[in-house]
Order: sequence, then C-alpha cells, then structure tokens
Amino acid sequence: MSKKRLYYLLLIIASSFCKVGVAQEISEYQKGYQYTIQPTSSKIKIDGILDESIWATASLAQNFIKKYPNDIGEPTRKTEARVTYDNENLYFAFKVYDSGTAIISSLKRDGGHDGNDCIGIILDPHNRKTNGFFFVVNALNVQSEDQLNNSFEDKLSMSWDSKWFSATKDYGNYWIAEIMIPLKSIRYDPKQAQWGINFLRVDAKNNEYSTWAKIPTSFHSYDLGHTGLLNWPTTGAPATSKNVIFLPYISGSSGDDKENGKTLSTNTSAGFDAKVALNASLNLDLTVNPDFSQVEVDQQVTNLTRFDIFLPEKRNFFLENSDLFSNFGIPGIKPFYSRTIGLDKDGNKIPILFGARLSGNLNPSTRIGVMDMQTGKQGNYSAENFSAFTLQKSVLKRSNIKAYFLNRENYISETEAKKNPLDKYGRNAGVTFEYSNVDGTFSAWADYHQAFKATIADQDKYVQAGFMSEKKHWNFISLVGNVGKNYYTDMGYVQMINNYDAVRDTTIRLGFGHTFNQIAYKILPGTGPIGKLQFRVEDYATFHADNSLNESDAKFNIQTDFKNASFLTVSATNTSLNLLYPISFTSGTPLPAGYYQFNQFETMYTSDVRKLFGMFGMITIGQFYNGTMQGASIGLSWKSQPHLKLSLRAEINKIELPKPYGSNDLILISPKVDWNFSTKVFWTTFMQYNTQQNNININSRLQYRFKPMSDFFLVYTDNYYTDPMFKNKNRALIFKFSYWFNL
Repeated sequence: MSKKRLYYLLLIIASSFCKVGVAQEISEYQKGYQYTIQPTSSKIKIDGILDESIWATASLAQNFIKKYPNDIGEPTRKTEARVTYDNENLYFAFKVYDSGTAIISSLKRDGGHDGNDCIGIILDPHNRKTNGFFFVVNALNVQSEDQLNNSFEDKLSMSWDSKWFSATKDYGNYWIAEIMIPLKSIRYDPKQAQWGINFLRVDAKNNEYSTWAKIPTSFHSYDLGHTGLLNWPTTGAPATSKNVIFLPYISGSSGDDKENGKTLSTNTSAGFDAKVALNASLNLDLTVNPDFSQVEVDQQVTNLTRFDIFLPEKRNFFLENSDLFSNFGIPGIKPFYSRTIGLDKDGNKIPILFGARLSGNLNPSTRIGVMDMQTGKQGNYSAENFSAFTLQKSVLKRSNIKAYFLNRENYISETEAKKNPLDKYGRNAGVTFEYSNVDGTFSAWADYHQAFKATIADQDKYVQAGFMSEKKHWNFISLVGNVGKNYYTDMGYVQMINNYDAVRDTTIRLGFGHTFNQIAYKILPGTGPIGKLQFRVEDYATFHADNSLNESDAKFNIQTDFKNASFLTVSATNTSLNLLYPISFTSGTPLPAGYYQFNQFETMYTSDVRKLFGMFGMITIGQFYNGTMQGASIGLSWKSQPHLKLSLRAEINKIELPKPYGSNDLILISPKVDWNFSTKVFWTTFMQYNTQQNNININSRLQYRFKPMSDFFLVYTDNYYTDPMFKNKNRALIFKFSYWFNL
C-alpha cells in the first residue's frame, strides 16, 4: 500500500471518528460525590492564609474515605477541601489536620506523593474517565504533576511539567495548602458543565491514603474511574483567552571525546520550544533545535536476558499527551517509542532540527495527536523525518477505539536505497479497541498492527487480544498475540524479535506467538501489622512459528505490605527455554542451542520509607541455563529531611557455567547524593560503576528554577572504562538557560 493511499485511509477514519458523538454519562457512582463550584469576585492571594471571604462560603468537601493500606475504618485524621474560580484560574484550599513535623522525603520538585505528607488533586475535565491531570503539593510546598490515562500500563513518572502556583503554611495541629491552577495550564471544553474530580490525602505518619470520592483498594489512588463530579454553572468553565508560550534557551558545552578521537572543543547553541493553545482543549507544540542536555541520566540496570532493555522517555517535549502515541501494544512490543527519535541505529545521538506536535481534544469524546520531527545528517548517517498520526474515540461509557499511522523516512540516495531497501522507510498502522465497564473492574482489548517495508509483503503483522478483571480480592489477566518476523517498527521496538547468534556474530529475526496469564488473590487484614498480603501466579510464554515452545517463565509470588510502610516479597520462577542459537553471558565458549530448564528463587525487602535510614535488599539464587547464578542487591539511604539524601545501591550477579562456558561477575554500584537547598535549587551527583557495560559514569547536575518553568542548569558528565580501570572515554561541562514567556 502506498504512503498516499494510507493517508487517504486515515483521513476517512478521522472523519468517521469526528462524526460519531457520545453523550456525556454521569454515573450513579458520581452522583454520590458532587461538588458545586462557585466563582470568587475578589482576588485570591496564594499565601497559605485563608483570609479571603470566598473560603468561608465555598462548599466543603470532607469526610474523606480510607484507601490504603486497606479501607477498614476511618482515616486517622480529617481533611477538608474547597474549590473556587475566576475567569483565569482554578483555586483550591485544603485544611489538613495533622500533628508534629511533616514527613517530607525531599524538597526536589516532582518527587511525587508516596512517602510524603501531601494532598493531591485529580481532574478529568471531559469526565470520560480516560484522561486527566494529577497535581500534588506536600506540606513544605514541593510540587509534582503528571498526566493520567486509564491504560493498565499507566504509571506516574512526574516528568510532565505545567505552570501552577501553591503555598503551604503550618498551624500546629493542621496545615493549609492553597493552590492556583491557571485554566490555560489544562485542556478542557468550556461548554462542558461537569468535570470529574477527586482529592487525595497522604498521611505519611500513619501510612494512610484517603480520598474524597471512594476508590477501591485494588485501584491507584489517582484512578480516573472513581472520581466525583465538579458541577460548573450551566455555561461551563470560563473560556480562556489566546495562550502562547515561548520557551527559548541558550546552552554551551566544553569537553572532549577520547573514545572517538575528538579533542577538547567548545560549543554553544540556542533554540526554543513554543506552545500555542488553538483552543482550550487543543495544543500545538513547536520546537527548533531542541536541547536535552539537562535531562537526568538514566539509571542503569543489569541485563540477564537475551534481549535489549528499553528505558523510559524523559524529554519534556515528548511527554504531554504522550499516551496518544505510546499506549499501543503491550510492554515489550511497542509500535511507537519516542526515544528512537534523535538516535541512529547504533544508539548514538543525532541532532533534531525541528519538530511540531498537535495534541488534545477535537471534542469531548475525540482526541487527536499529530507529530512531525526532522533530524539532521551526521557523519555517514542521513537525515530522517519521523511523523505520527493518531486518533482516539471514546465509545460506550468508558471505552475507546484508537488508530495510528507512523512513518520514518530516511533521505538516503536511490543507489543506497536499492542496496538496502529496508533502510529507505518504515511505516506502521494499527487500530485498537479497548473496552472497560463503568467502574473499571473488567476490561478487554483487541489490536491489529500492520508494518510496511519495501520488498516485504508477508509476515508483517502483529495481532493481540486480552482481558483483565480487577476485584477487591481477585485479579485476572490473560492475553494472546502473534508477531510476524517481518513486523518492523522503525519508530518503536519488539523486544524479543531479534535473536543473537553468538557463534556467527549475527542477528536473526524470528516471529513468535505469546501468551500471558496471571491470577492474584489479596488479603486485607483488619488488625495486626500486615496491611495487604497478595499471592500471585503468572506465566509468560512465547512460541516459535511452528507453535513449538520458545520460552516460558512461570512465577509464584507472595508480597506482604506492612502497615509500617515496609514490604517483603518472596518469589519462585521456573524457566523452560528452547534456545535456537548459541548465546553468551561470559567470555567463555557460547552456550549451545538446545533445551534448558532452570529454577530461581528471590527474596526482596524494603524498609519503612518514612525513616531517616532506609534499606533495600534482594537475594536471588538458583540455576541459570546449565549452570548456577547467585545475585545480591543492597540499597542504603540516609536522609536529613528534607534537604539531604545519601544513597548507595550495589548489585552483584555471579554466573557460573560448566567448562568451557565460563563464569562472570556482573557488578553495578550506584552511589548518589541529593542536596536540595530549597524548593528552587537542587543538586544531584550520581555515579554508576557497571562492569556489564564496561563503563563508569559520573553525572553532577545543578538546577535553579528561578521562576516557574524557567531554569538554569549546570551539568558535568564524565565516562571511564571499568577495564582498563578509569581510562577516560569522554567528559563535558554543560550549561543551559531557559525562560518561560507568556505572550
């Protein structure tokens, strides 16, 4: 199918999506939790002092319901919330009853809510239970925020940033949080008179979570399916005026790259990001010569599998509404993975020249995402263009139909294209149906994905279907799928499709079928030290094209969540593996192809995260292919709350195989120092010693947020070999200055 025909097909799909309307549904659940918002006629000062008259007359949201570690009994301490608005902002006031010094893990921004005395706001402006916003502020006024979606993969990263304002004040037996969220900072339909809303209170001293609208214990505390109702006047929320944000930056670096023979050099660059609100619910993002030098370094892991490890996206430009593009497929099989943009095939950085992204809601039930990124030529690597188009349509009461089209175009010459036709372009298209009942206790999904490559016409599809049931005590997940060997994902990844032959030093693509089944049972004791006890059995299996077994990992797991915020997990795993190609984990002779079966046992303990001294420990013992493996990890941390945190994580995995296959000790040591001078100045120094990657990395990062969303960064990075020890690879000193303008 030609690229032109694909675009026509997607335009037809888009038009049909926009024609189908879904009336807003108010669930019986929401009718029990309603808050009617009234406007304020006077200016509100965000200072943690509730002396404005509106706070005496605004409706009161109280009687919070215990959520964690179980829902037995009432919360130990009360929480009260009030809401008001004017033509430009939403305002929140919380009175949080407490006693004693607040438990705050860090003053660093985006630290999240776990382990902190804090409050949170969950907003679903379209009341579709599919997408929303999460704002958190702790008792010392440290802010965190993220976007939410109803995917079963949804995990908070707190990497998304938005501009909002808050202040807290301690009054002894309670503390106040006063918050202002500009309406321009969120996406909504001004004609919509009812939003989804919930409030979260974390009482860290008692290890309790409570919410205004009840959330079952089996769901996240920020779950969108169990929000209450925020009732606006019949005219809806105020429409915002034109909103244009301009974020220019200037950066400079000085360093050398001895590994690639480059001597000391100094460079400067400049660029900008811009946000243009086309309306209250649709946003256009632009970037020119983006620079991501300030992004925190990835935390390295030891890889004991046959396949690559993929790390999460941290670059802010790709994060807003990222679920529109990234929530296709399942973990390990993703048609879109934004970290492929700006990297060549060997993982080396290439410059991004410019990009644009349109994302948001066409109407309350239809979301759209369009992205185009252009990279530059570097060395022998040609310039590339990455484009993506996606639509998401809400159907029924809490379900979605999603479609996408992806295209990577490489500007290689026609001669090169004839020699390597697979390098010229890579295209993917797909559609997903996701069903969920109203309360989120049952969901099901089905996917069809198609790859398009020159000279390939078969085995280029990926299909899968599954369901999940989530009850208070029981959880079930089951899925089945199949990946063709020619299912290429130039803008994504398939973790298990490339099989390395260690003898021939080559990679062979193999399609595979896969199944995943899980059943879990939870016990929630009312008394005693245990808050939750969970038993889980799961199996992930892959199959060769002839339906013979490729690999099966069957695991039995027991997890204990103690009421003192500590955790203990014990698990046993049985692996059955039909290895088709030799594989190597040591410097000895590669393990031969053949059938392997082995067992491993693991114990993991995490101490009370609220304490000044914390500990994490994990021990793994058992078989490994035709040999043995012993692994031990330990993590130690000490906090001088809330300014200083010292931590050390050390891991060693000892692989012993019979002769002549060799042995290997994989060592990973990661000390880290976090010093937070205030809620505006943060300094982090992180060292990683990794023998598997033959690398020692030192990264020191100073951030000064002198105004909301405006920063100065100073970063020093240094890389050495572990063998020969401390032979330098490269080093650099980098600064970046950015300023947020509202035009």
